[in-house]
Amino acid sequence: MKLPVVVPSMAAARYYAGVDLGTTEWLLIDQARIDRFGDATNDRQWIHCDVERASRESPWKSTVAHGYLLLSLAPTLLKKLLVLLGWRTAINTGVEKLRFPAPVPAGSRVRLAGRIANTRSLPGGGCRVGFGIEFEVEGRDEPACTAIVNFVYFP
Repeated sequence: MKLPVVVPSMAAARYYAGVDLGTTEWLLIDQARIDRFGDATNDRQWIHCDVERASRESPWKSTVAHGYLLLSLAPTLLKKLLVLLGWRTAINTGVEKLRFPAPVPAGSRVRLAGRIANTRSLPGGGCRVGFGIEFEVEGRDEPACTAIVNFVYFP
């Protein structure tokens, strides 16, 4: 198991811009997870939740995960790659350059690859960190999701 990158303070975060954080362990995206996400978001489109119809009509012959299901996993998975010391409150402030280049068929395993794309010190001792993320699908060359996810950390 890979240890997370430890940033010793918010003031030191600026020195970590460009640092590759590595990848998380593989995570199964099974039909039960897809269905729960569909229920939570009221997005039960057949391409995601109707296994029989998707096996007949989908170009992938399977249901596929919602793109936003993957994106919703980013904050939790980023915590496995990075420990930033010295903050009390963190706020997700948005996503830039979000793309879903490839599907994630039900039953696939994904992992998050991350890097610190950019940092900025803020008044009062806080910092803004932009994380470049990429969800890899086991056995596939093309990522399923790419983005820059921004967080603001307050002391």
